[in-house]
Amino acid sequence: MKWQISEEDTYLFHQGTHYQSYKLMGAKKMTVDGNEGYRFVVWAPHAQKVTLAGDFNDWHTDSHPLEKITVMGLWAGFFTDVPDGAVYKYCLEHPDGRTLMKADPYANFAEVRPNTASVTWEDPVYAWQDQSWYERKRKTTSYASPINIYEVHLGTWNKKEGKVEDEALYSYRELAETLVPYVKDLGYTHIELLPITEHPFDLSWGYQITGYYAPTSRFGRPEDFKYFVDQCHQHNIGVILDWVPGHFCRDDHGLRQFDGEPCFEYQDINKADKPSWGTLTFDFGRPEVQSFLISNAVYWLREFHLDGIRTDAVASMLSLNFDRPDNAPKLYNTYGGEENLEAYAFLRKLNEAAFAYEPDVLMMAEDSSDVPLVTSPTHEGGLGFNFKWNMGWMNDMLDYMAYDPIYRKEHHNKLTFSFMYTFSENFVLPLSHDEVVHGKKSILNKMPGDQWQQFANYRLLLAYQMTHPGKKLLFMGSEIAMYSEWKDKEYLDWHLLDYPLHRSAHEYVRVLNHLYKNATALHEQDHKPEGFQWIDADNSDQSITAFIRRGQTPGDEYIVICNFTPVVHYDYKIGVPAVGTYKEIFNSDHEHFGGSNQLNDGDHFTFDEKWHGYEQHIKIMVPPLAVSIFQIKHSDQKEEESQ
Repeated sequence: MKWQISEEDTYLFHQGTHYQSYKLMGAKKMTVDGNEGYRFVVWAPHAQKVTLAGDFNDWHTDSHPLEKITVMGLWAGFFTDVPDGAVYKYCLEHPDGRTLMKADPYANFAEVRPNTASVTWEDPVYAWQDQSWYERKRKTTSYASPINIYEVHLGTWNKKEGKVEDEALYSYRELAETLVPYVKDLGYTHIELLPITEHPFDLSWGYQITGYYAPTSRFGRPEDFKYFVDQCHQHNIGVILDWVPGHFCRDDHGLRQFDGEPCFEYQDINKADKPSWGTLTFDFGRPEVQSFLISNAVYWLREFHLDGIRTDAVASMLSLNFDRPDNAPKLYNTYGGEENLEAYAFLRKLNEAAFAYEPDVLMMAEDSSDVPLVTSPTHEGGLGFNFKWNMGWMNDMLDYMAYDPIYRKEHHNKLTFSFMYTFSENFVLPLSHDEVVHGKKSILNKMPGDQWQQFANYRLLLAYQMTHPGKKLLFMGSEIAMYSEWKDKEYLDWHLLDYPLHRSAHEYVRVLNHLYKNATALHEQDHKPEGFQWIDADNSDQSITAFIRRGQTPGDEYIVICNFTPVVHYDYKIGVPAVGTYKEIFNSDHEHFGGSNQLNDGDHFTFDEKWHGYEQHIKIMVPPLAVSIFQIKHSDQKEEESQ
């Protein structure tokens, strides 16, 4: 077993089933024959020579040669003179004489951009303190649990006052002391990080990656990121990584033509090229690429204790003609279809491996396609994810909310269409970063009307999201009702909290989040038809909807009434499922949130008259541009109020 590399390791890697290939590849500190040093292993099938160059040998390209150990292109070398923290690259010589200097695809750490070399790093054994977090997860199921995600770009969430450029960035450890308590106080259950895998260009937001196995050095070291995740777990917050297996950037030091020819990307440039993104598509059918990518997902889940992976741009992976110009020839698979069959197979293989290693993981698909069975098990013909972003709901709702309320009745179908398919997949309802950047305006600024109506519409949209079946996601900054869209070169407009309306909006989000987290009726049956029932879906003339959300316990019900116009309705009849006394438990028009305080105080008794298909109804006041939630008063509540 030369250099502690087994035949099983090399076999599984080349077969595409080495799901812990990160333990084989890259730079690993070890002792061989009594000598301590670093072992380097790299895949370069087209190279005729591979050497190691770095600051330890003054970047000479001949002094540290690697040996080719498999005919399919694995190279390895063990060196005792490479220290911890050494800066290095692979020097790869192609048979035609070209020489390339490449960062290590499996490096666990990298130089801070704009420098591009990898760094040897002996990751110290981290003493995790999140055992109780895992015990709680094992006792619950994600489908019936509240999942409310705060989506964050670490580089622009907040910065240190009086500092510029990198000195203004919070480190992973500083974010653990600032971001984590903030998220907990607001009542979110999870943080989703825009990609923190190493990337050269800040304005790619991490979506164009060179170091898939390295937490970006912008914010610290790998063990610092572990501390951040650990602190999240100790505060009962899960961590989801935005992950990009669909494509990678073209930077010279990265994966593109790694050894002088396509390795990680498709050989066919028409199949590889993503022209509008300026990136290249992974070759999903190549076994070594499968080992690289699936192992990468396992690496983040196991080594960094992440709770979930949101797979970016799934639609771009599934279609051979995604992003192809209209005048370009179409690509077809062997059956004549436009599906990338290799990507389908890869995603199934990925999800099977992820759940085998971490049964409680959240595997989320950011998928804008209409491909069915995305969240169905692979043995049933599905892709094997357990959640999918509902892009249709997001687009329809943002379109609908942009209309002046006087015209909303003409577009009522946008408000209700999502319920036609909401139980076809396990959905997450996102209001994500993509919708508040590049001229799309902030959530608040998308809303029509004067300032009061904009804030009322903003509260209405968030409450409708929270009461609609499905898990939730909101991008940072939306919780303070920013006027400006996300500025990816600056940080959030925290000064807005000095103003009453924004402070009220911030408190509104906190109250709404805690309501959702504590109200079983709003999350226990998110993905079951039994958890939802219409009361009135068709009142387009008044742009009002009413429905029931149910938990698993009989009688655990909320009556939700949503008014998408600024008109107040008095003595409005709402059919209810049970005789009794109802009480308003939430009203987004409360003055505490910046509303007009059109509240339903006191008890509301049922009238013995059929309405909305029910045997009885209650009469309420419907507040303007608002959501009201009612709950029947049970005997124990009545006894408490009488005492």
